[in-house]
Amino acid sequence: MIDFQNVTKSFGARDIFNDASFRVEKGERVGIVGPNGSGKSTLFALVCGEMSADKGEIVIPQKARIGLLHQQLDFFKAEQSLIDYVSAASGELDKISKRMQELEELLAQGDSSNAVLKELGELQTSFEHMGGYEIRHKAAAALAGLGFEEEAHTKAMGSFSGGWQMRACMARVILSNPDILLLDEPSNYLDIPAVEWLQRRLKAFEGTLLLISHDRFLLNSLTNVTIEVDSAKTTRYAGNYAYYVREREERRKHAVAAAENMERKKEQLERNIDRFRYKASKASQVQSWIKMLDKMDDVDVPDELHFRGTIRIPTPPHSGRETVSAEHISHSYDGVRTILEDVNFRIERGEKVGIIGYNGAGKTTLLRILAGRFAPSKGEARLGHKVIVGYQAQEFAELLPPEMSVYDVVKQAAAEGMPEKQVRSVIGAFGFSGDDSGKQCKVLSGGEKIRLCFARIFVNPPNFLVLDEPTTHLDIAAREALQQSLKSYEGTVCMVSHDVEFLRGAADVILEVRGHHVTRYGGDYDYYRERIAARELEEAKPQKQEVKDVVNQKERRKERAARRNELSKEKKRLETLVAKIEKHLEEAEEEKAKIEEELATPGAVVDFSAKQRRLSELYVDIAADTEAWDKESTALAELLEEYEAIGKE
Repeated sequence: MIDFQNVTKSFGARDIFNDASFRVEKGERVGIVGPNGSGKSTLFALVCGEMSADKGEIVIPQKARIGLLHQQLDFFKAEQSLIDYVSAASGELDKISKRMQELEELLAQGDSSNAVLKELGELQTSFEHMGGYEIRHKAAAALAGLGFEEEAHTKAMGSFSGGWQMRACMARVILSNPDILLLDEPSNYLDIPAVEWLQRRLKAFEGTLLLISHDRFLLNSLTNVTIEVDSAKTTRYAGNYAYYVREREERRKHAVAAAENMERKKEQLERNIDRFRYKASKASQVQSWIKMLDKMDDVDVPDELHFRGTIRIPTPPHSGRETVSAEHISHSYDGVRTILEDVNFRIERGEKVGIIGYNGAGKTTLLRILAGRFAPSKGEARLGHKVIVGYQAQEFAELLPPEMSVYDVVKQAAAEGMPEKQVRSVIGAFGFSGDDSGKQCKVLSGGEKIRLCFARIFVNPPNFLVLDEPTTHLDIAAREALQQSLKSYEGTVCMVSHDVEFLRGAADVILEVRGHHVTRYGGDYDYYRERIAARELEEAKPQKQEVKDVVNQKERRKERAARRNELSKEKKRLETLVAKIEKHLEEAEEEKAKIEEELATPGAVVDFSAKQRRLSELYVDIAADTEAWDKESTALAELLEEYEAIGKE
């Protein structure tokens, strides 16, 4: 399906790929991993033809339809409505629709030739088979899964923020159902409910999937092949991300052992050469050893996969048992739209709390209230005895002054009069030693920025960390390092994160923000998911009539008779409804067949434009009636089973 054959690609003096080769078979689900800046997005650009290789060849089937979601926004018209943009997912459907309109215009102008009628009929059939009449319904479902409210569907694309525009692009590319789907960091702008929807949707995708992601949840649950991009090379592993980590470490151990063995052999040869270099009787042997030494190449040992920086969170100062309590908190920014309503909970010392909810539900608002950044409209967030807050806003790493040095950023946050030695000690604890403390913020990597943010917080050590999206811009290794540091931190942590695996590994309490309220779950993320699944199952169960335990057989028969009578009424209603739908469906099919016959009759005098419009309406009606019939007839069949079961009791 995709064949990289000895591909080389460079930007200036830097090699992105150097003689890289790998193959992706049809239907495989591939995770693309590697350090930030290693060339993962360049790989996608080469596959899509947006870039060309300097050397080598990339082979892809000519007719393969490729869908690509960039990290940056795809092109769209700002005035185009959200639903129109997403509904235009399939370029082929767009072409068919436009051609159908052109043919209908020809018919309206009096051109009723057989060629026009035949082409229009074939296009209508293709349009129907490709789901053209249901595409808007599918688009609406995809948008709902990604968190869009129904009233947002008619809004212009230009009215949404960049994050919501990216979600629209994602809905569009997934809905296009391509043969090869390339997703570059799809979870960057998604909250956890949307990430879970995306995971379910991609599990059902039947084509070939290539996924660049730092989200271990998506990589482990969706992929069965991993390709590592690093040091201008590509390496294929026959498993998901967890398999890749284990297998890579095993390969690294073997490479280290081979390198050590090679080094021992070289040292032995060098000793022999030095020892016998000036002995005539050993001259030929020495020359042989020299040749052997020249031919011995160094063994390539991969870098360690774990985070290379340092995130050492110091021991926090002591505080009381209760860290913070939310007491009847309500908040609205404009006095009209409620964000939080009568929120009550408490967080105790040492708890690691993860906050979960849809974007816009009020997670960041809640964090800011807990951190004391502003007061709620009603109620209060009361800090416990000797609690010191360390707050990191979501956007802080992006707002670091580009020209300031690491030292200057931390010194600016330090208490007045703190000695330089102490400031540098804090900086060093977070991996900025020696000349690194003089680095300007504009040259720092994502991992370095997050370490600088923590150094800035801990120059005045807190015991209550409040973190809003701390994993943004971190690669997987840095996320794992931060996750472990927070887990072992002795203080209290309250964090918002959209990384499922990060929360699973770092949080032991979950707060769910939903419908203006906050619910506390006294367990980790998996416990929370179990409770949510149980709640959803309970909500999905049909409400059954309570049946009292009546000993008297006569009373039991009365109850069964009453239930059968109740079911009889519903049975009659459903039978009437199903019959009505069937009749309407039959009439629509007959009218459709009649119009198609009229349009196919040579020389017939008909209003072709009106007939075509009516035919399009009938296609939509038939699709809707078929869906309704399926739903109601299924309900009727289930009811009949229950009806019969009561009779056998």
